[in-house]
Amino acid sequence: MSDVYVYHFMRRGPAGEYLLSRRRATLETINGKGEAVMESQIVVDHTEVDGNGFLIGGVDNGSRPMDEIWAQIRSLERRANSRDGEALTLNESGDGARIYLLRLESSELRIQAQRLRKQRADSMAGELGNRITPQVFAQFGGGPTTG
Repeated sequence: MSDVYVYHFMRRGPAGEYLLSRRRATLETINGKGEAVMESQIVVDHTEVDGNGFLIGGVDNGSRPMDEIWAQIRSLERRANSRDGEALTLNESGDGARIYLLRLESSELRIQAQRLRKQRADSMAGELGNRITPQVFAQFGGGPTTG
C-alpha cells in the first residue's frame, strides 16, 4: 500500500509556448519534461499510476466537475481498500498498532468518499432542478364538459 502524489505540469509546445499537461504525473516522471504545478497535487493509490508514472484514467483539464468528483471518490475508495488489504496481511499480535492505524485511515478515507458522494448527488439534483421548467397550462373557454 502506498499513496502517490501526482501533478499537472507545464511543458513546452511545438512553438515554444508553455502548455498545461492533460494528464497528471509523479514528480519523478515530470523531471526533465516540464515544471510541476504544485497547486494541482492530488493523492492517489499506487495502483492508479502506470509504469511510466502517469495517472491512469484520470480526468483532464476540460472535464466536468461531476467527473472530477467521481474520480476523487474512486481514488479514495481504492486507497481505503489498499489499507484494508495491507491490514489483513499483518499479524495482530506483533503489528497491532499498524493494523489500528491502517483501519483508522481506511475509515477516514471512506468517510471522505461518502461526503463526496453526497456532494455529487446534491449537485446532480441541483442540475436536474435547473433543467426542469415548470409547465404552464392555459385555460380554454368553456366548462369542464365542453368538448
